[in-house]
Amino acid sequence: MSETKTLHRNFWVWEFEKEERWLNEMAQEGWALQNAGFCTYTFEKTEPGQYIIRLAMLDSSPDFESFMEELEAQSVGHCFSWGYFRRIAQLGPFDMFSDVDSRISHLNKIGQMVRLLCLANLLIGVTNTFSGASLAWLNLLCATFLAYGLGRISSKRESLGEERQLHEGFFSLMRRIFRVFKKFIFTRLYSDAGGYIIVISK
Repeated sequence: MSETKTLHRNFWVWEFEKEERWLNEMAQEGWALQNAGFCTYTFEKTEPGQYIIRLAMLDSSPDFESFMEELEAQSVGHCFSWGYFRRIAQLGPFDMFSDVDSRISHLNKIGQMVRLLCLANLLIGVTNTFSGASLAWLNLLCATFLAYGLGRISSKRESLGEERQLHEGFFSLMRRIFRVFKKFIFTRLYSDAGGYIIVISK
């Protein structure tokens, strides 16, 4: 039976990249995630770097399940709407969100969940305040903190949007250069009196 250990750490939902980075650092040290729950992580002793760990909001659609099967990824736990997956590193890069659009879409899903929680706490907090409940401040505090989290998510989304515009601008420029080059490309070479005459089409 392999050696295991359990650690307790807290990550906010908008800190999923930080959480994923920590889990992969543990895997590089030879402790691969075996199971994950609420603020609880169980690791098993493996070869250093044997697994790559990824996090994603769970999707119950058949397409998502098929996608995970195609990636040969193993589910190793979940916490509310979050899923934890690992895959053997020898299979190659393990990227669930490999392009900017998919990363933005993932952030939108996270933002939607946080927004609903924020609005729910705000509504409950305001209602409890007018009804005289003693713990109304707690819901208002949660709503404030979740609003801060929404700001963090929005900032990440804007950064990805800028990255997408940069990529699109670069490829647009390359296409323009290619079109200009095509207008002046050498169309044929033929021999004439022992030399070559270059004919250019415009």
